Amino acid sequence: MRTRARTRTKTRGRTRTRRLAAAGITLLTAVALLPAGAVAAPRDAHPSGGGLHATIRYTQYGIPHILAKDYANLGFGTGWAQAADQVCTLADGYVTVRGERSRHFGPEASPGAALSSASTNLSSDLYFRGVRKAGTVEKLLKQPAPAGPGRRTKELMRGFAAGYNAWLKQNRVTDPACAKADWVRPITALDVARHGFAVQVLGGQGRGIDGITGARPPGAANEDRATAEEPAADPRRTAKAARELFSAQNADMGSNAVAFHGRTTANGKGLLLGNPHYPWQGGRRFWQSQQTIPGELNVSGASLLGTGVVNIGFNGDVAWSHTVATGVPLNLHQLTLDPADPTTYLVDGKPHKMTKRTVTVPVKGGGAPVTRTQWWTRYGPVVSGFGPQLPLPWTSTTAYALNDPNASNLRGSDTNLGFGKARSTAGILKALRETQGLPWVNTVAADRRGHSLLTQSQVLPRITDELARRCSTDLGKVTYPAAGVAVLDGSRGACALGSDKDAVQPGIFGPSRMPTLKNAPYVANSNDSAWLSNADRPITGYERVFGTIGTQRSLRTRGGIEDVAAMAEKGRLTVADLQRQQFANRVPAADLAADDAAKACAALPGGMATGSDGKTVDVSKACEALAGWDHRMDTGRRGALLFDRFWRRLTATVPREQLWKVPFSAADPVRTPNTLDTSAPALPKALADAVAELDAAGIALDAPLGENQYVVRDGKRLPVHGGTESLGVWNKIEATWDPKAGYTEVAHGSSHIQAVGWGEGRCPKARTLLTYSQSSEPGSPHFSDQTRLYAKERWVTSRFCEKDILGDPALKVVRVRERR
Repeated sequence: MRTRARTRTKTRGRTRTRRLAAAGITLLTAVALLPAGAVAAPRDAHPSGGGLHATIRYTQYGIPHILAKDYANLGFGTGWAQAADQVCTLADGYVTVRGERSRHFGPEASPGAALSSASTNLSSDLYFRGVRKAGTVEKLLKQPAPAGPGRRTKELMRGFAAGYNAWLKQNRVTDPACAKADWVRPITALDVARHGFAVQVLGGQGRGIDGITGARPPGAANEDRATAEEPAADPRRTAKAARELFSAQNADMGSNAVAFHGRTTANGKGLLLGNPHYPWQGGRRFWQSQQTIPGELNVSGASLLGTGVVNIGFNGDVAWSHTVATGVPLNLHQLTLDPADPTTYLVDGKPHKMTKRTVTVPVKGGGAPVTRTQWWTRYGPVVSGFGPQLPLPWTSTTAYALNDPNASNLRGSDTNLGFGKARSTAGILKALRETQGLPWVNTVAADRRGHSLLTQSQVLPRITDELARRCSTDLGKVTYPAAGVAVLDGSRGACALGSDKDAVQPGIFGPSRMPTLKNAPYVANSNDSAWLSNADRPITGYERVFGTIGTQRSLRTRGGIEDVAAMAEKGRLTVADLQRQQFANRVPAADLAADDAAKACAALPGGMATGSDGKTVDVSKACEALAGWDHRMDTGRRGALLFDRFWRRLTATVPREQLWKVPFSAADPVRTPNTLDTSAPALPKALADAVAELDAAGIALDAPLGENQYVVRDGKRLPVHGGTESLGVWNKIEATWDPKAGYTEVAHGSSHIQAVGWGEGRCPKARTLLTYSQSSEPGSPHFSDQTRLYAKERWVTSRFCEKDILGDPALKVVRVRERR
């Protein structure tokens, strides 16, 4: 098989380019009417092939508009274009799901957090090789829809693998991250499916990989050491650790999204602002594209790398975004063990032998392979904990099994394809109802007809509050109310999860149980539970596993609701209003506390405060800087960095219930708690520490934020606006602190931003921005072009309709084909 790509650029003027593009459109429109051929199930034996082809029209900022006749060819174009921008990141992900990181990078190195929480390559490899050995993904692919993935999804997988392989065969890898690396090699459709599986279980088995691969029976002569009996799990300590583990405030992914109903807009049509907070590096980056099969699919937006579908985006009639949900996508079953054999557990008095899964991992340098054993039950794998802070000891009488319903869910791409084909918010709900594929996100949507929607339609274990009351162990009686983590009595058959009639798989909630709000003036979510999606129409009546009701909201939620409620009340909204909200950079924490902190600072005797090291610090200039700041995290604002460093220290040492004089009230959840308690000794100490820290770094207390919150791209500093979670800034940025230079890189935060509306014509009015740009290769022209836009608070005008694509001044048409 030979692969060839022909590139036509504007060497003879824009007219010739447009004719070429138009010819491609005519051809592809004709062939799209032909019936698609039969698609074989993905196989692991050989790299994918099949003579696939697509036309890719690149517009400004390297955004590809992929045109194909069917789903396999669309997958081909998508795989080809993603590889062109992100081949090293993609290849690294495939090394992960193949369980080959130890072979290439060494067993003790970190695998990164893109596809799991594993702390070492060895732990990651043991898990993913176990998945391969069990044939987990192959079994899911064989399940008929709707329980398993549909035919279109399988075609996309096959095409994506073929497109990735075609790019590798045609091009030389120039990214220094993987140039000439032996781990960059062709993939199969099964590799693509395994990558998708890893994304689905990120919130379940993916959280517990170290605990799954490290679980050992007590007293056994294990592979490398004997295990001593450990004390039983402490309920209150475990509950506290679980609450922190599953808190959205501590996650490396989050989001804001708001949809406005037509009653609030200038033209009666809906509006959507999506602002996901995802990592700026690695395999959970977004990548932009438009995917078109004439007469079948036309959707634009962003995909998680390795995904062949648009995950968040819009079409001609509806737009949607996701926010990471509070629903806990796992639960535990506490096992009662046979006293004579800790690998046998009892259910209704009958013994059940655990399944022993022995996995061998080759390691770098030709050393002896590492062999370890995992233990599986009817509920899922035995897990010894979720990191050192949340141990779940396997004793002679007790063990814990992890149930993750998303380990039986490979339907996420089907859901996203359904979104792409939807024509209204009702169509979004229909796609969710029919496919039930989203593992750990909420959906917020608006449409051309003026409808708004928020729904927490995610795949969760069917833990009802009644089941938790009846079946929780002593540990579960504490963890479920505190963190939504159910620990059920695994020794009783009556404590099984059961099924809903409208659920596509056993043991999960059906669509009718999902918290949903339709057609409110606004619906918004900032990673708190669904309860306060609209302050005037709170959602209640859902089970605790979905999230809390009537509890304190984060400052980001409170500030966001204040903003969007005011916008809805003002009315006559347009896309421009969404853009202003995105980069308003208001600091809700400062509105509540900065003025009081400045007054308390000014009242300190002699302007002096004592730091945590016992040293006295002159903070008088800090008082002035705080008093003169306007509570915005724009790059030119003076005093913003000082408040940031002060507030981080204060909130790290003072529990939030002790921070305010006026406590939280469920009757006034947006405005409470409030009024900073300035009498707390921690306040002057935090001021002194922040001043000393900035002085030691040589940073002026009133330095403009952008001088010390920036990223370096192409050798140039690009100032970064926005702020951290505890500040409550909508435009969230979690930056890496360098004690000598300030914030010098962004770990995660605002990523693929979209502001979408509709006018009278057929073309959506959309502005987008990919904050970290399309390509991770330093030599690419699209390595930092959108990052420069972000630094200046500028946007990309989306080109959705043909006239806009063909009129792009940077248009480049690439036709890629795979030939035998």
